[in-house]
Amino acid sequence: MKQLTLDPSQKQPPTRDHKDFPSHLPDAKEIKVSPASTGGENAGLFFIGTATTIIEWEGVRILTDPNFLHAGDHVHLGPGVTSARLTNPAIGLHEVPHIDAILLSHYHADHFDQEVEASLRRSIPIITTPHAKRHLTSKGEDESFTQVYDLDFFDSMLLNIKTREGDRKPAIKVTGMPGKHVPPGPLSVANDILSALPPTNGWLVELGYFDNAVSSFQCGYRIYISGDTLMVPELKEIPERYKGQGIDLMLIHLGGTTIPSPKMPLLMVSMNETQGVQLIQLINPDLTIPIHFDDYDVMLSPLADFKKAVEEAGFAHKVVYLDRKDQFRFKVIQG
Repeated sequence: MKQLTLDPSQKQPPTRDHKDFPSHLPDAKEIKVSPASTGGENAGLFFIGTATTIIEWEGVRILTDPNFLHAGDHVHLGPGVTSARLTNPAIGLHEVPHIDAILLSHYHADHFDQEVEASLRRSIPIITTPHAKRHLTSKGEDESFTQVYDLDFFDSMLLNIKTREGDRKPAIKVTGMPGKHVPPGPLSVANDILSALPPTNGWLVELGYFDNAVSSFQCGYRIYISGDTLMVPELKEIPERYKGQGIDLMLIHLGGTTIPSPKMPLLMVSMNETQGVQLIQLINPDLTIPIHFDDYDVMLSPLADFKKAVEEAGFAHKVVYLDRKDQFRFKVIQG
């Protein structure tokens, strides 16, 4: 298994041109917890917008799918396909505090925008797909990212957190999960040939503790991040592999992203409300938080449709809704 040591005491700016960076995230607009909370929350998820969040625990911050463009900015999503951002992020890129690592589900500009790509410090650790790694590490001597780790489906790596002395230390296990932008069939075959839409991962992020004395990792909180996927057969392997272990939280990418444009919606490449409910039924997480639902004009399935579908399916008590700049607090169990 690949391993990386994160040292939260070594604070570095996320960007390469910004020395005076904040030490903390800004105060959340609203803090939410699980309806079943008994207190003792020691970790948080800060929602910035699109699929961009910051997971914070034990002094470490993990940034997911960084996109910090503003309303009116455009991204390129494939041959002849562009999209305009409709919203603003909760904070700007230069308001982001120290980041220890990035989880990048795929190499698409609405998840890794052009300003982010130009601005991030080149030594920041990035965990991503093999496809994205090839792009990020082949930009020339001064522009290539130098710490890029690729995970295929069900490949894992361990992020060791350098803290106190002792055999049992906090760690984060990251595992690549299946995901596909294109449904099975002729379109998928054509996309494999044309490479119009990039390969995409979901993630399983397990926060817990690694005991060096017995070389064993014990999970204290498990987060499944769907990534930009449709409801494809490969997803069925997730509950089979993790049967009996349970998913505490699912971050689900919604929006019913449809290309090539809102005026010509021919192909849906991320889940709409119907598939979102199907994924809740399949994964059966304790809680679900929807993200990636209204930030770009190619997202044609609004959050209101998902809320209605969730209520009709009887899952309203299992979904927490975050607005941009809200934080969800949760408890990582030490065991």
